[in-house]
Amino acid sequence: MEVTMMGKLLVFLVSLNILSSIVHAVGPPTCPADIGSSCSDDEWEGEFFPGIPKIKYEGQNSKNPLAFKYYNAEEEILGKKMKDWMRFSVAFWHTFRGSGADPFGAPTKYWPWEDGTNSVAMAKRRMRANFEFLEKLGVEFWCFHDRDIAPDGKTLEETNRNLDEVVALAKELQQRTEIHPLWGTAQLFMHPRYMHGAATSPELGVYAYAAAQVKKAMEVTHYLGGENYVFWGGREGYQSLLNTDMGRELDHMASFLEAAAKYKKKIGFNGTLLIEPKPQEPTKHQYDWDAATAANFLRKYGLIDEFKLNIECNHATLSGHSCHHELETARLNGLLGNIDANTGDAQTGWDTDQFMTDIAEATLVMLSVIKNGGLAPGGFNFDAKLRRESTDVEDLFIAHISGMDTLARGLRTAAKLIEDGSLAELVRKRYMSFDTEVGAQIEAGKADFEYLEKKAMELGEPTVPSAKQELAEMIFYSAL
Repeated sequence: MEVTMMGKLLVFLVSLNILSSIVHAVGPPTCPADIGSSCSDDEWEGEFFPGIPKIKYEGQNSKNPLAFKYYNAEEEILGKKMKDWMRFSVAFWHTFRGSGADPFGAPTKYWPWEDGTNSVAMAKRRMRANFEFLEKLGVEFWCFHDRDIAPDGKTLEETNRNLDEVVALAKELQQRTEIHPLWGTAQLFMHPRYMHGAATSPELGVYAYAAAQVKKAMEVTHYLGGENYVFWGGREGYQSLLNTDMGRELDHMASFLEAAAKYKKKIGFNGTLLIEPKPQEPTKHQYDWDAATAANFLRKYGLIDEFKLNIECNHATLSGHSCHHELETARLNGLLGNIDANTGDAQTGWDTDQFMTDIAEATLVMLSVIKNGGLAPGGFNFDAKLRRESTDVEDLFIAHISGMDTLARGLRTAAKLIEDGSLAELVRKRYMSFDTEVGAQIEAGKADFEYLEKKAMELGEPTVPSAKQELAEMIFYSAL
């Protein structure tokens, strides 16, 4: 009896396995990893984010996590609409290619629309998801790396064809909306060919390949109506000076950027070229360490009128500065072009790319932006990603809503400080000794040392007043 029952059970299990195989075989096809596949992305039906409505402004008393509390796009602050101060952009790479993987763990994010491949068809499906996300979030800009939106091919020619196919879809989706790229860029750091750098590689073939890749990426950005083009030299630096000709590498990088500026004009691209400083990671030392270093490099090589800077807040802290410092350095040099809005963790020593949630930091950022008269044609790109442990689709919206509200609250607070005038008055009084005839001579560059020595003897021992730092901090934090 037991043998008969066991036999029946075995037959049942085998039959179930066969049935499962048949069902799997006749089920809906998925796109294979072969990027040459003819698999279509039309198999996805319906919304990518069902149940997520278009995000609206509900005011600061709202408890709805899928609503803005401080960002009201059409509201005017200091004579300009909030959306025009902000010009928010979504980073395609973090939002749609971020997997949650880290050096110690496998990916944690498996979005419903992903099929596990890196096919052109999958790339097109992601692009459709991107535009639905942008429309529901109410954002008019997006940013991309070329290799994030379309896969590499076996040759440069095949890779360019892949990119063209995905870009054609992006163009079609843009024409139905007011959405277009804030900026585009070329991914010159992930592929093994770039392990020694791109524009600073010691291999001529790599330098040429990088130029061809930037050429194509710039053409695509121009075709899609992008307003800027970014250069982030993640591997433009060194691990050791013992095997590095730093002078030659810097000269090569300058020649590369000069060629890019010339090509921009040749194709009629009127967008701003932006350099994004970062001190290190993945290299031990990156050549555009911070805003001051990048500005000096541009001046030395006669490129100061061709480029501006894209300041990333997390990069600022990695270089030992505050984001406010880097923004002011860029602004005072006439180079503030765009902001990658993110932040780092004070207890972590790497680029964590978190969404900004600190209202004080956001207020300082917005004080610089207001002094700059805005960022256009740049804006705020959310170069920020979900934490590894955040794995729900709605988390993508919640994170961006939080980041947008934080900067909006910073704008409101900065406007309050400017309209109050107390902080500006404190600063004015601190330098009022220069609002004199002698001060005017100094600031005009007309006061030589003999003249100043004479004035020092006339004025006698100077009385040095208090800096009132605590009062300045009181005024600032009271506004929060």
